[in-house]
Amino acid sequence: MSGPGGVGKSTIVDALVDRDARLWLSRSWTTRARREGEAGSAYVFVDRAAFEERIQAGGFVEWTEFLGNYYGTPTPEVPLGRDLVLEIEVDGARQIKSLQPDAVLIFLLPPTRDEQQRRLVGRGDPHAKVAQRLQKAEDEEPVGMALADYVVVNGDLEQTIKEMLDIIEARRTEPGRSEPRRSEP
Repeated sequence: MSGPGGVGKSTIVDALVDRDARLWLSRSWTTRARREGEAGSAYVFVDRAAFEERIQAGGFVEWTEFLGNYYGTPTPEVPLGRDLVLEIEVDGARQIKSLQPDAVLIFLLPPTRDEQQRRLVGRGDPHAKVAQRLQKAEDEEPVGMALADYVVVNGDLEQTIKEMLDIIEARRTEPGRSEPRRSEP
């Protein structure tokens, strides 16, 4: 799953993994500071030196620098019988699609830019970071939508979770890959 900051990726991914025992989340690493009130398990929080050492060792399946911090997915060891879930930035999604063209990308959008801003402020992002993330979203959204197999607007959390579980289940039962689909609120 990918989408701009403040769209609800972490909340949704956590709910998906909680509700579907066949999903397995690979926790991303980051060099950004943990937000006040943010769960320590949201990321593996590391310093730049540790992250760069892992880059040099080829220990990430994807990684990117985003607004001055590194984010990356360690090469996962997925338990047998589980479907891997990645919560990644748009650049990471591009890397994954390049390495694994049959990976299913769900791109998540906020219902409005104002709602996205409200969510970013509500989670404690400083005003300067909010402005940067909103501007970055303007750049990321066309790219993410072009890469995506599905685009989902997160206007109602429970509806979004249900829609994503339906997408996952449909993809599990489909023989082969279908044409990209778009979902509207």
